[in-house]
Amino acid sequence: MTSINGNVFYKLTVFVSRFCLVVATFLLTSCVTRPPSSIDNICDIFEDKRGWYKAAKKSESKWGSPISVMMSIIHQESRFKAKAKPPRKKFLWIFPGARPSSAFGYPQAKTSTWKWYLKDTGNRGSDRDDFKDAVDFVGWYNARSTRVNGIESHDAYHLYLAYHEGHGGFEKRTFSRKNWLKTVAKKVSSRSIRYSRQLESCEASLKKDGWWPF
Repeated sequence: MTSINGNVFYKLTVFVSRFCLVVATFLLTSCVTRPPSSIDNICDIFEDKRGWYKAAKKSESKWGSPISVMMSIIHQESRFKAKAKPPRKKFLWIFPGARPSSAFGYPQAKTSTWKWYLKDTGNRGSDRDDFKDAVDFVGWYNARSTRVNGIESHDAYHLYLAYHEGHGGFEKRTFSRKNWLKTVAKKVSSRSIRYSRQLESCEASLKKDGWWPF
């Protein structure tokens, strides 16, 4: 009888331990992947997500793409949601169908483009739902747009068009008849200017607080 009770107690202990581990993992993951509370002010974003400034600054130094430009593109693509995906198409106007593309994560990078990034940079362990990797990807892509398409590194408007249409599409000006896309690119450009001004007011504090990457 004592042996039976001991066995039940052991199983109960194992169950409780595993349950607590699952709950702790869920809470930790939710905390890490939740978007910033305020996404309209870049200072609030970096205050909320304290590792993000370091990652963004490192990408800026590495690729020459301004923080404000990269953050504006990510804002437009995913609203800083780690697991973002394109909405599903409707089947028979009611049922959820397939997604329009393989875009995923903070940068909404397609699988093929992400594989290109991994091969070109050697960052084999990178993930689209990891902000550090995502902002490095955006910096890398913008640097290629500057090199291939001749776009200035601070030109958020044309950089976003190249980001959306691809370098070949940008060369062919596939965006010329997409007024909706040009409107979105203007929003990205305006946000980049606003982010840049906001960052001027808090970057010294960010560096002072030990978030400088060097």
